[in-house]
Amino acid sequence: MIRIIIVEDEDMYIEKTKKIVDKFKYKYDDDIKVYGFNGYSKSLLSVINSSDEKTIYILDIELNGEKSGIEIASLIRKQNWDSEIIFITNHDNLFETAHRNVYDVFDFIEKCHNFENRLKDDLANILLHKTDKKLFRYKGRNVDLEIYLNSINYIYRDKEERKLVIETDSQSYAVTLGVKEILDLLDERFKMVHRSCIVNTDKVDAYDWNKLRIIMKNGKIVNYLSKKFKGD
Repeated sequence: MIRIIIVEDEDMYIEKTKKIVDKFKYKYDDDIKVYGFNGYSKSLLSVINSSDEKTIYILDIELNGEKSGIEIASLIRKQNWDSEIIFITNHDNLFETAHRNVYDVFDFIEKCHNFENRLKDDLANILLHKTDKKLFRYKGRNVDLEIYLNSINYIYRDKEERKLVIETDSQSYAVTLGVKEILDLLDERFKMVHRSCIVNTDKVDAYDWNKLRIIMKNGKIVNYLSKKFKGD
């Protein structure tokens, strides 16, 4: 499923954006769900913290309420780097401020200038070219899992529980598989870096071979790294 999250204090633009999505989403195989929020709230924060699904955020830069669109986008980027962010505003002079404060913004759209066509083009481009649909599927005795591969940061063996633990930005999942078994269910972005650990190389910021640790893009330190796997 793909979520499109609209954060806009004008109901007119929430409804307008929903209609734009409805016009073209039938062209895609993906299950697209659209949600609207009038500003920052605990419900929105819960969505941000649940980052295992592909999410597109459409944020008004200026919002009435506790947080601006820029502040909400900063919260999104602290939680994950994979969601797409599109800023909309009535004032194009705010684009530079947003760009300086938020990493990796997909686009900036003026509400009063070709809004519908710009937004349709952006959403179509994201859905056609930037959506990673690959899933890890697992059926266990007590749990059935479907996790997007691009949401997995790393996988390690918990010696006490004797299970593999799959770590995403927001949750941990335990499965009763061996390291080599689970590696066969993943794709080429996943590499063994230790006999007890697999990492998603797209999520790695640096390999620290002196301290034998991995620094992930989300800031997490993973203390599983063996020189045995350095050339792999």
